[in-house]
Parts: sequence; C-alpha cells; structure tokens
Amino acid sequence: MRLFWHRGDARTRDNAGLAAAARDGELVPVFVYDADLLGTVGARQRAFFLRHVKRLEERYRELGSDLVVRAGDPEEVVVDLAAAYDAETVFYNEHYRPARRNRQRAVEDALAGAGVDTDSRTDLVLVDPGRLEARYPSHGQFHGDWEAVPKRGPYAEPDADALADVRDGKTVPEPDADIELPGAGYGAARERFDEFLDYGITSYNDTRDDLPKAVEAPTHAVSRMSPYLATGAIGIRELWAGASDRYDAVTGGERRNVDKYRYELSWREQMYHLLYYNPDLAVSNYKSFPNEIAWRDDDAAFEAWTRGETGYPLVDAGMRQLNEEGYIHNRPRQVVASFLTKHLLIDWRRGARYFTKQLIDHDYASNHGAWQWTASTGTDSVDVRIFDPVSQMSKYDDGARFVKEYVPELADVPAGKVVDWPTLSRAEREELAPDYAHPIVDRNEGYERAQRVFEEALGKR
Repeated sequence: MRLFWHRGDARTRDNAGLAAAARDGELVPVFVYDADLLGTVGARQRAFFLRHVKRLEERYRELGSDLVVRAGDPEEVVVDLAAAYDAETVFYNEHYRPARRNRQRAVEDALAGAGVDTDSRTDLVLVDPGRLEARYPSHGQFHGDWEAVPKRGPYAEPDADALADVRDGKTVPEPDADIELPGAGYGAARERFDEFLDYGITSYNDTRDDLPKAVEAPTHAVSRMSPYLATGAIGIRELWAGASDRYDAVTGGERRNVDKYRYELSWREQMYHLLYYNPDLAVSNYKSFPNEIAWRDDDAAFEAWTRGETGYPLVDAGMRQLNEEGYIHNRPRQVVASFLTKHLLIDWRRGARYFTKQLIDHDYASNHGAWQWTASTGTDSVDVRIFDPVSQMSKYDDGARFVKEYVPELADVPAGKVVDWPTLSRAEREELAPDYAHPIVDRNEGYERAQRVFEEALGKR
C-alpha cells in the first residue's frame, strides 16, 4: 500500500506525485488539516483552498475511494496513517516555501524513523529549480536557460482501480469569506481556462493591459487563472499544454499573442527559482545595497493606501478591486506597489503582508518576488523603477472606465480630469468631486524623493 499526502495540490489531474503513487499498487489519498500552516495565509484564500479540498473529496468518492482527512501536526498524523494502512511509501509533491519545506523535512525524518520510504516529485513548476543556475542577472537570461529544458505534458488522473477502497467520514471545515469567491475545484478552473483558450489567448498580448476590457470581459482580456494556480486546483503543465496546443494551431499575430502568455508563465517559474535559492525572499532584500534604504514609517499614509483613498485614481481603483474581489489586475497591481514603495517610501514588506491577507491568488514566491521587483530591491536590472500613476492611467485607462468601476465618487467627472486629478488645483478637485480624496503626496515631490533615497542607498549620492 502507498499513501499520497495532498498538500497544496487539491486535484487528481496533472498531479505529479499522485500519478507516481498510482503507477504500481493501491494508494490511499490523505490530507492533513494543518491549522498552523493554514493560518499563515489570508482568510479569503484559506476558504477558497478548503473549498477545493471539498471538491477533491467528491472526486475521490466518484472514483470509488475517499480522501482520508485528519487534523494535527503532519509529523505525527502522516506517520500514524502510514502505520494504519501498512504503507511502505508515502508520496507527495515538493514545495518551496520555507515553512512547508521544514514541515516536509520533519515528516521525512519521522517516516524514516518508522521505516517508511518517501518519494517527492516536482509539481509546482515546469522546471525543477535545481536544474538551473543559482542566480541570473535578468529575466531574459533566466528565460533562455529555462526555455531550453524540455517540458513534459500533464499527468493523467489515476485509474479508479489504483485507488484503495476506503471510506472516511471526516472532512475539512468550509469557512465563509468576506467576498464572493470564484467557483471552487478543478472543474471550475478548467472551465475558466477553456473560456480563455477560446476567447482570450489569441489576443492576450494586445489586451493584457487593456483596463477597460478587463472590466467588460475580465476572463478574455487576461486568463484570471492565478487564483486556481496559487491554490493548486489546476496544474501548471495543463496550462502550458493548453497554451502550447493553441500556439501550434495559429500563425502570425495570434501566435505572437499566445507566445506572450507562455512567456508570462516563465515569470512565475523565475519567482519559484528565486525562492528556492533564497528562502528568505519574503523578509530580506534580494539586492545588496551599500547603504540602508530610508523607508518611512507613515501609518496614516499606509492606511489610506489600503483603503484606496490616496487621491490617485488608478491606485485607489486597484486597491478597491483588491479589497472587493481578492484579486487585482496586473497593471494596477504594479502601480499600487510602486506607489507604496516609491511615492510613499513605505517598506515593501508591509505591502506584501497586506496582499497576503487580501489576495485569493496569493502565491508566496510570486507575491514576494514581484513586490521586490517593483520596489527595486529584487531582480530588476533597472536601478530605480518608478511607475508614475498619472501617466500609467493616461496610457492604460484614458477613458477612466476601470477607475470609475471601482471609484464611484468620480463617476460624473470627465475622464480627462480623472486622469489629471493629482495635478489639478484643490479648488477644482473640490468642485468636481467633493467626496473623493485629495492626493496624500505631491506627484513630483514623491517621485523626486524616491529617486534621491534610492540613489543614496545605492551609494550614488
């Protein structure tokens, strides 16, 4: 008998460790409700993930088996389950977050002490980070090496006869969330991806930053697959295969659009590569600075940022989308992070923690890697990158369609005035929208201060 220990991979399809466990002999699928580890993610994402686990239980029952659920410390629970089912090997998938890696090592040691073998597989990523160099100066160089590694296709779902005939009456809690969550489980994830393949991927490069289209057809402008990838409802090989099949089926501009989507998946791969070689990615600057960065402690400004009341319309629309939906489109995601770390000069770690709390697509590697990139403490080859929130809105939402969707105080303000809001006089702002916030920092002063502080940290002043 074999056990498969489900961790952050609540699916039966395209699951590397599960497929390996099913190759010879029967297996028992198990899930350990680890309250300590689940407590480190936001309540929204925790609720979403546990709904995936409920769908996983249902799928195993359809296949004539069941998911064995226990609560407690995996170091004890997995050993007890291995003994109860007389398992000679426990299979599972590798994870790269330090807390999960520590859990895994503790379980491996405990199983070894009990005389039980372990078998772990690469599942979260297309390419095992250990196959690549430890450090790359740019994403382009990472992508070159990563692209050269062959990518395997999705793993099949185990046959029903590979699953032990078990019945388990225990289950996981299904907590409520303070927002409406997307449909849970593999089926919902696959349905969303199929819609994107049919209607969005062949125009992806042209529409990925089109904020009005993101309001009008959100799953066509971008895939919106990040919540499902981050919570393990669908496998990365399945997304790569679907995109690659479309790439092979089209030509010209459509092929360029599809290839851009595949390229964006490589950014997620690099974030995991960074975490693999830099386990302190969430707490320490990736880039070394000769001098300390003079971050500001400004609780009032931080709270205004979290509420979407900074007086910068695109920033506020992005933050309100985050608060209302647990998701934020990639373009305003970059803008709000830049505004916090540059115009407000508040430490990126505070922003990353807030995102962890609010996002349903929070991914430990991508969240902290992307925050560091935007904060100019990460892998970006540009010394000081600053996203100007006014010019960003002018370029990507000049009709204020996205902003007005989330900032109703500006609904009756002409689009051009919304774009220029931070540069208008106070009197004009009060006349146009008296209920909307005034800018909490001057646009030019914030920009120049950020340039000065980072140049000083870099030893260039």
